[in-house]
Amino acid sequence: MRPPRWCPPKRPTTLPRTAACTIHSCKRTDGIGVASVVGPVEALLDHPGIKGNAVGFQGLVHFIMSQLPQNEVVEEALRKEVKLIPEIVIRELVANALIHQDFTISGTSMMVEIYTDRIEISNPGEPIVPVERFIDGYESRNEDLARVMRRMGICEEKSSGIDRVIHETEVYQLPVPDFRAGHRRTIVTIYGPRDFEQMDRGDRTRVCYRHYTLKWVMSEGMTNQSLRVRFGLPETKCAIVSQVIAATMEARLIKPDEKVGASRRFARYLPFWA
Repeated sequence: MRPPRWCPPKRPTTLPRTAACTIHSCKRTDGIGVASVVGPVEALLDHPGIKGNAVGFQGLVHFIMSQLPQNEVVEEALRKEVKLIPEIVIRELVANALIHQDFTISGTSMMVEIYTDRIEISNPGEPIVPVERFIDGYESRNEDLARVMRRMGICEEKSSGIDRVIHETEVYQLPVPDFRAGHRRTIVTIYGPRDFEQMDRGDRTRVCYRHYTLKWVMSEGMTNQSLRVRFGLPETKCAIVSQVIAATMEARLIKPDEKVGASRRFARYLPFWA
């Protein structure tokens, strides 16, 4: 079943197209900080936080989910509201931003911005692991905080949160999140549902690379067919998928698996670092 289209939530805090929801996680000893839905010129909703990073984590995730667009689907004759971004995606990315934020940088904080077509989650500090290696590499900036969150069941020792995020976006056929290193910040952008035709070259290349990376860590085959299924394309579109693979190889993000030989029909691909 195809995921529902991205549409504004049916609630009083519906945002104009140019508006954003900004949720701050301030570096305070008495709580996560201030959560606010920000309109073009003024805040539409302020929600002050009074709990710490670990204790207030669940409430923060629930607040973010309450602001996300949703749609109604009919299952077994009953109407059901479905969020267009899975909760597990928000949960894992928020936990990741909280754990890896750089507390030595002053005048900034973790931030979540919700737009009508995307969500941006950012935290202070440039990543200590290259963004291309988020799915297989792990190094905690705040090990004490990570240890507490592991004990509370918020994160895991083996660090599989990004794996889950990529997997869920594949299940829902969402564009893969865009991980970026900004000026003293780490940023991830989550996009709403897009058809293959709506994706630009960068979107398709990013999906291709993350798909093959996920397949590699899961020890599964990475082929033209698996990528075609990921995009939700019919068999007649194999040539277009081959063009996406070629573009991703040109960007030096993937490489052919030499173990299967030079046959294009049975070609397999690996992340550039594998």
